Amino acid sequence: QVQLVESGGGLVQAGGSLRLSCAVSGTIFSLNSMNWYRQGPGKQRELVASLTNGGSTFTADSVKGRFTISRDNVKNTLYLQMNSLKPEDTAVYYCNVVLLMWGRRDDYWGQGTQVTVSS
Repeated sequence: QVQLVESGGGLVQAGGSLRLSCAVSGTIFSLNSMNWYRQGPGKQRELVASLTNGGSTFTADSVKGRFTISRDNVKNTLYLQMNSLKPEDTAVYYCNVVLLMWGRRDDYWGQGTQVTVSS
């Protein structure tokens, strides 16, 4: 069983920075990708950034140039560095791990961490 525990959220003023962490534990086979999603008030959950097992990254246009996804393999931790934060970045941020083997996809989610950006 894979477990994900996020941390690092909080309240920050516009223009500030936060770094989210996602500690990953458990046995992981056939890792496909590690991702950060967010869900703002009254909005659908959206993909913010993705890191594939091969090292490719994706960053949503809305955060490109401001957010960076990275991974520490020794600590088994996924990070999201968020700079130049805007009020519209206010959301619950979720860590996600996707396993893909023999055509079967398994998604694991963290509990979420609140990020609030004040203007």
